[in-house]
Amino acid sequence: MEIKALELKAAQMRLATWQMIYRAKNGHTGSDLSCADILVALYYSALKQTPATFTDPNRDRYIQSKGHAVEILYSVLADRGYFPKEALATYSQFNSDFIGHPTNHINGIELNTGSLGHGLGLATGIALAGKLDQRDYHVYTLMGDGEQAEGSVWEAAMAAGNYKLDNLTAIIDHNRLQITGPTEQVMNSEPLAQKYAAFGFNVVEVNGNDMAALVAALQAPNETGKPQLILADTIKGKGISFAENQAGWHHRIPTPEEYAAGVAELEAVIGGLQ
Repeated sequence: MEIKALELKAAQMRLATWQMIYRAKNGHTGSDLSCADILVALYYSALKQTPATFTDPNRDRYIQSKGHAVEILYSVLADRGYFPKEALATYSQFNSDFIGHPTNHINGIELNTGSLGHGLGLATGIALAGKLDQRDYHVYTLMGDGEQAEGSVWEAAMAAGNYKLDNLTAIIDHNRLQITGPTEQVMNSEPLAQKYAAFGFNVVEVNGNDMAALVAALQAPNETGKPQLILADTIKGKGISFAENQAGWHHRIPTPEEYAAGVAELEAVIGGLQ
């Protein structure tokens, strides 16, 4: 897909996610909106996986470590055809498989995640297995920047560098906000780029809401013998002006008035890209 088509897709996925959260009265709104561009760039331009190949042992793998942003992942998977879009109407309802964190009861989701700090370790293990099995798949994982306070992240980073896992790409949704405030105030983990480089990663810093920059970073081959970290600077709540850069929108549900205003903003963006 061309960059403009991917930007349109990201706006459509933001709208679908905004609608899903409002309908269910549950979701991590700001976190979903910040990483929408990342997931669209990944699933529509880089990840070598389709619904038809999801059980193929040679498929690329994606692990969503920041599992609280599951609503945007559901929207993307539905749009890619992993399950009918109509199924999203059951999100967060009694007895629905579509719950508030990723579960492998859903087609297209590799592993249950959401307890922060586990995704990079899982991805590192899968990437190492690929090396041992002499398979050429690539493994991607998306983490939050608040998640970097978890010690298990750094154990996994040390292992990934030690085993020279150049079939691994970690992405950080670097929106600088978490549920209780700015990450630098809650638990400062900066400078992330230098820290990951010290663990043996090739670090690429991009604007995580710039589709062209994301596609270029995700499509570029990893440096031989090095795992890759894409440090994606994003805006929490991206796409809804009154939610942008607001920690309070981490887990906030829009009021009817806010919902209508958000729909209008996103529909205007979609109209401008069509």
